[in-house]
Amino acid sequence: MEYKQCIVIRGDLKLSKGKLAVQVAHAVVLAMERADKSMVASWKSEGQKKVVLKVPTVQDLFRLREEADQAGLPAAIVQDAGLTEIPPGTVTALGIGPALNRQIDKVTGKLSLV
Repeated sequence: MEYKQCIVIRGDLKLSKGKLAVQVAHAVVLAMERADKSMVASWKSEGQKKVVLKVPTVQDLFRLREEADQAGLPAAIVQDAGLTEIPPGTVTALGIGPALNRQIDKVTGKLSLV
């Protein structure tokens, strides 16, 4: 597989499994909407590989988004509406890609899996 999408979540938030799943889903959609259509098509044709990673803090998410932007990767920050477990506007996740594995790995390669 040549393409993937990475979703990075905050390790300092104690989200339920369901809430975490929804934040990951938001990140997938938001980042995909920013991606080149041909890249999305290639990613879909390979099975839509996704990897969920974590960082310790919200500052780490913003740093990664900056790195993704500088690398020309589609990236999107997720802010929660605050209807259930966390306050409105809480930044929960970052979606990066879909893009080529080697491009995304330059930004996310040292992060731990969730």
